[in-house]
Amino acid sequence: MVYRPTMSDLASRIRTLVAEKNAIILVHNYQLPEVQDIGDFVGDSFGLAVKASEADADVIIFCGVNFMAESALILNPGKLVLHPEPESRCPMAAMANAESLELLKSKHPTAAVVSYVNTTAEVKAGSDICCTSSNAAKVCRSLPNKKIIFTPDVNLGSYVARQVPEKEMILWPGYCDTHQNRITLEDLRTLRELHPEAEIIVHPECTPEVIDYSDRAFSTAGMISHCMNSDRTEFIIGTERDMVYRLRKDIPGKTFYAIDKAVCPNMKKITLKKVLASLETLSPKVELPEDIMQKARIPLERMVAVGRGE
Repeated sequence: MVYRPTMSDLASRIRTLVAEKNAIILVHNYQLPEVQDIGDFVGDSFGLAVKASEADADVIIFCGVNFMAESALILNPGKLVLHPEPESRCPMAAMANAESLELLKSKHPTAAVVSYVNTTAEVKAGSDICCTSSNAAKVCRSLPNKKIIFTPDVNLGSYVARQVPEKEMILWPGYCDTHQNRITLEDLRTLRELHPEAEIIVHPECTPEVIDYSDRAFSTAGMISHCMNSDRTEFIIGTERDMVYRLRKDIPGKTFYAIDKAVCPNMKKITLKKVLASLETLSPKVELPEDIMQKARIPLERMVAVGRGE
């Protein structure tokens, strides 16, 4: 009979190796529930970036898409950063490239470049500052430039433009397929009919019409904070489906409804077996050219400073 380890067996072995190898596991809110459960820290892009920059462990296991693991290495280059599944990549990040960004910058020489953290290291290296969905408006507002090139998410850029009307926003035409095409107005209307007392909260990567129909828009960390402190007890959550797992776990006294088809297939490529294999072999290792890391570190550190209010 072939032995097949259970989820509990895998998680136990992972925790043993984390201690033995002085590692830390950082997990994004969109990861599989069982992967969230073995995380030392589970959060959004901003929280993960801060945690990565502060990590004193020897090894960082990053359970998220590729740009997140790259950012961890850039912010803490002395650590061994492992990404359990290199094919867990962000299609939106791939929609912007350094060459096209340089061309756009040449057309708008007075513009500051604000790049969503969902970008490649090469695009970050050509940017003035990075942002996350939780601090994008604050970042843009902090800049003296009147004109801002915002990459790569047109939906988040449009959302920010409404909040900082004093800025001229030049928006890159990228998008997240999960938020663009798997969370629709029809989805929200159907859920509202089923749950009329529920507040609708969506991610700012959603389309403008979805945001306008909703009650509020927040980053994933903002969703947790709002739902925890709200007097409301029912919420329809318009972002990647497994964010609802995190909400139900953190706020067990309230009810959350997911959009079942809102799945990021790339986030789901990381499994417990791959995390265990990564710890056992100390691979796959995240590596970047030193010059790119040095250039990209500046806008990332500026993002963290603005987010902290420094």
